[in-house]
Amino acid sequence: MAIIPFKDTEQNRDKSSQTMAERGATRECLNFTFEDTPEGRFIETMFAAQGQLEREQNARQVQQKMRARMETGYWVHNAPVGYRYETIRGRGKVLTPDEPLASIVREGIEGYASGRFQTQAEVKRFFDGFPDFPRNKRGELVQQRVTDILTNPIYTGHICSESYGISWLKGHHEPLISMATFDKVQDRRAGVAKLPARNDIGDDFALRGFVCCASCGTPLRSSWSKGRTKSYPYYLCQTKGCDAYGKSIARDKIEGDVEAVIKSLQPTQNAVALAKDLFRRAWDYRHGQAAKLKASVESHIASIDKQIDGLMERLLDTTNQAVMRRYEEKIESLERDKARYHDQMAQMTGQKRKSYAEQLEPALNIVTKPWKLWASGDIGLRRLVLKLAFADRLHYDRKTGPRTAKFAIPFKALGHIQRMHLNNGAQEKTRTSTILRSLAPEASASTNSATWAGG
Repeated sequence: MAIIPFKDTEQNRDKSSQTMAERGATRECLNFTFEDTPEGRFIETMFAAQGQLEREQNARQVQQKMRARMETGYWVHNAPVGYRYETIRGRGKVLTPDEPLASIVREGIEGYASGRFQTQAEVKRFFDGFPDFPRNKRGELVQQRVTDILTNPIYTGHICSESYGISWLKGHHEPLISMATFDKVQDRRAGVAKLPARNDIGDDFALRGFVCCASCGTPLRSSWSKGRTKSYPYYLCQTKGCDAYGKSIARDKIEGDVEAVIKSLQPTQNAVALAKDLFRRAWDYRHGQAAKLKASVESHIASIDKQIDGLMERLLDTTNQAVMRRYEEKIESLERDKARYHDQMAQMTGQKRKSYAEQLEPALNIVTKPWKLWASGDIGLRRLVLKLAFADRLHYDRKTGPRTAKFAIPFKALGHIQRMHLNNGAQEKTRTSTILRSLAPEASASTNSATWAGG
């Protein structure tokens, strides 16, 4: 006697009956006698139909319960990387941060948003450096898992589900990142990295992947050329058809020219003092506007709620499928904007405000000392300077040297401040102190805002 389990469908029943008949086997059941008669087959079909009905009803009940729980702000699927389920009395299973994975995921996402990791491949290598990070059955960390982490709204504390029609619903779990960080990640994924990391760059050529050929715009490659007694490092363009194809540039020459560009970013001490004073005044001014900003955010949330209510009324009144889809897309967009404003509100009210010295002072110290970092000779610090100082790759002509560089906004702002200082008399110490005393907070804030926004 053998027990053969199978999914009870009409197709499976016919197949199993045919297979058993070919082998001379008979079907036995504790509470039913199988008969190869019209009446027996009819009763068998009725029992099977009843079983299928019960299965589908159970599935529908499970789906309804899962939808209802998600609509109340609880995640019901497998816990994402960085979270685990914890049973809480009166609330059931709730997502909670799973350390140390939660901190690793947070660092990876924030690193990609800030530019510390220029590509998703760099994020993957960062995750791959932790032995406990989840991998597939073959022990590999695939790129798709990294993409899923970077694009999953669950890490912002919200729940989204296309299956259940839920969009940017505030969840009961603790967020790992802010909405602002999530938006930065999506913006960077839609753009092009300016300094991608490669496994074959090595520690000999800091500019590889960053400096481009001025003739064709392709990143220069690097290599060692073997001489009679030693090897010589070169950069060269290997794009066929380019005027500079195969023409090498000595590493010392090109890196020396880039060093000169970076050295030009080093501001004078007076300009640094003026910049810090301007930023401090702007910092204080922004803190003084916190109450107005909070009221503005609340007004935006109320306006979005009003728009959503209006769209819901229109959605209920229409029967046109195309119009319904447009309304649903608009509601989803508004729900995301609302979630973003709620995130801003939580940051304003739920976090302890950091001081100028804690938050902005360290950043200014890096921006005002790029040459010091470059002169250290450390390959990692040099690449960090390239990422921070330049807004795009640097184009280099083997005859005339580097083309006009596009600097990042902080360095643009610092250069603007230095020019403003020079125009007002850089050699006059008394003039400098007069400028600082004459700056009102409002003027300071507006100057800072215009500089950083317009570059």
